[in-house]
This record gives sequence, structure tokens and C-alpha cells, in this order.
Amino acid sequence: MKSQALWLLPVIFLASNAMGQVAPVADYHQHVFSPAIAKVLNAGSSAPHELQQLTASDVITHLDTAGIRRGILLSVAYMYGSPSRNVEDEYAKVRAENDWTAAQASLYPKRLIAFCSFNPLKEYALTELERCAKDPNLKHGLKLHFGNSDVQVDNPEHLEQLRRVFRAANEHRMAIVIHMRASISRKRPYGAQQARVFLEQLLPLVPNIHVQIAHLAGTGPGYDDPPSDEALAVLAEAVERRDPRTRHLWFDVASCVDLNISPANAALVVKRIRQIGVKRVLYGTDAAVGDSLRPRESWAAFRKLALTEAEFKQIAKNVAPYLRG
Repeated sequence: MKSQALWLLPVIFLASNAMGQVAPVADYHQHVFSPAIAKVLNAGSSAPHELQQLTASDVITHLDTAGIRRGILLSVAYMYGSPSRNVEDEYAKVRAENDWTAAQASLYPKRLIAFCSFNPLKEYALTELERCAKDPNLKHGLKLHFGNSDVQVDNPEHLEQLRRVFRAANEHRMAIVIHMRASISRKRPYGAQQARVFLEQLLPLVPNIHVQIAHLAGTGPGYDDPPSDEALAVLAEAVERRDPRTRHLWFDVASCVDLNISPANAALVVKRIRQIGVKRVLYGTDAAVGDSLRPRESWAAFRKLALTEAEFKQIAKNVAPYLRG
């Protein structure tokens, strides 16, 4: 262990020095893709390049280049449960993707942990949560994607099912990373009203676990989405006034700052980060595929925000509670 740590020091030093600043201690928003899910995502895609398998080894290479020590692998098993897909043996494939992600993280036990995922509206959602909670490589937490799963928190049936999932996650002490942004392609309503439902109806159900809002309540890349800022404003203002329901609330900045962000949107990101408080903000990159920025370039882009050096250093050194155990 000591020799491995000594070997990593030059890598981390060189990457940090190359960027001219301290690197984050962790990347709180990374994905890996099994060959099976890559095949599904490529089917019928009009993208110029096919999505290839993305492994833990690939992620580690990107993290080393950025000087980042640790990473959270958020399973993309929820993609099998998207209403836009009709998948045979869907639940079996969800289990397999979660298990593959867990196995990838286990290859680097000192550096990576995996989060389980599924469409929370599916009939197998609670079954999979219980299964993941018993798996030492998946028990850390859940990744929920409201957009991909077409979750609408102002739909009473959806809300009731979410309440079941949140209660179960709290019971099993599983943190939640949540992509709150409702489906853009389906033009689902999203903004202050939905954020208030989340704050008032869901957060009170998870007093014992930490909840991480992905992409600053948006979707990325960039921050050019007024409904997302409207939702984030509700949560940021609740944190600012020390609403007890936000006591365990965190926010990641994955892909919120890209190379094309406008000065106005960059200023808005800074405003929201300061409302939330830099001690609750976690660095994240998102999937290292296609045109997405890789960790080194993404952190460099984020560093162009008009935050102080002290604020950048605080964000870089923040450690989410679920990573401390």
C-alpha cells in the first residue's frame, strides 16, 4: 500500500502542477459503460461515433491525468428502464449492469466506489435496492435519473413510489445521487414548483443519509437552462436560510461549466455556488465519452469561474460523507 501511494505521488504532483492548481481529491460524478449497455445505446443512434465500452481502467487513466485520487462510478443501469426503450428481460439486464459496475470499481478498491442504479418507478425498484444494499460493492448509494426515467414529482403516483424508494434508501443508509432535471425531450414541467415538492415531500424522508444533487439541478453540458436554475434557486435559498431539511444536501458541478459557457451563465453559477456555500459543492466531470470534457480539461474549465483561490481550494478538498467510510 505504501509503495502504491509513493508511486502515485509523482502522478498527482505532475498533473496538479501542469494545471497550475491543486486538483480535487475526488471526482464525484463518473460513469462506466459495459459492452452490453454500449450496444443498446448505439442501436438506432445517429451519433457520428459509436459509444465504446468505458471501463474503470479508462476512468483511472483520466483521473491520474488530472491528479485526482478517487472517483465515484455511477451505474447507468437505469438506462434499461427508460420508457423510450422496450427491453427484453429488463430487470436481469439492470442487475447485470449494476454488478458489472461494482466489479469494475472493485478492481481499484482504494480509489473507486460504485453506486447502484435503476428507474425508481419500475416494479423491481425496491427489490433491486434491497439487493444492492446487501452487496458490499454497491451498498454505498443509489444513482437516480429523473430525466431518463421520466419521473415527474408532481405526479401523485410517481411521488408515492419515490417516497417508498427514499424511505428504503434511508433505512439502508444508502446515499443518493440524483439527476433532478425532468425530461427535456418530453417537455416535462420543471422548475421552482418541482424543486419545492422535492424539498417538502422527499428530503424529510431521508434524515439519515446524504443526498447529492447532480449537475447543480440541471443536466449539462453548460448551464444554459433557465428551468434548472429556477429549481436550483429554490434549493440554494433553502440552504442559505438553514432549512433543516437541507442539512445533508450536497451539489455536484458535473459538466455545468463547459468551454462555451457565457459570461452571464458563468456568473450565475458563481452566484448559486456562493448561496449554497462552497463546503457543500463537489467536483464532478460526467461520462468521459464523445465530446465531453475529460476530468483534467473539465477542472481547468471550472477554474475559469470568478471564484477566489480559497473557494476553489475548498471545493477541491471537499469529501462527501459517503466516501469517508
